[in-house]
Amino acid sequence: QVQLVESGGGSVQAGGSLRLSCAASGYTGSRYCMAWFRQAPGKEREGVAAINTVSGTTDYADSVKGRFTISQDNAKKMLYLQMNSLKPEDTAMYYCAAGVGRICLRLQSGVRYWGQGTQVTVSS
Repeated sequence: QVQLVESGGGSVQAGGSLRLSCAASGYTGSRYCMAWFRQAPGKEREGVAAINTVSGTTDYADSVKGRFTISQDNAKKMLYLQMNSLKPEDTAMYYCAAGVGRICLRLQSGVRYWGQGTQVTVSS
């Protein structure tokens, strides 16, 4: 059974930083991507960042380029999202996801597994 468990969310002031973590277990696929999605109240879920777990290639939404960094530790089966220079508009529930194909481009249609989410709140 695949499990994705996020941690590291919280409340921070604008300009601050947070690091999200996602612990993955039970995934046996050899070629897949992992990604971070977020959903703010009243808005659609959007892909924030994705990483190809084999090549290490990353992809970011324009709104977070230069501020967020996605990384992985394959040995520990961990996914991270370092978020710097946070803005109030980054406030959302953040989800870890794993899958193939379109998830590598931050598209939900490629997601096979979701985590339960972790809340990030940025105050001005």
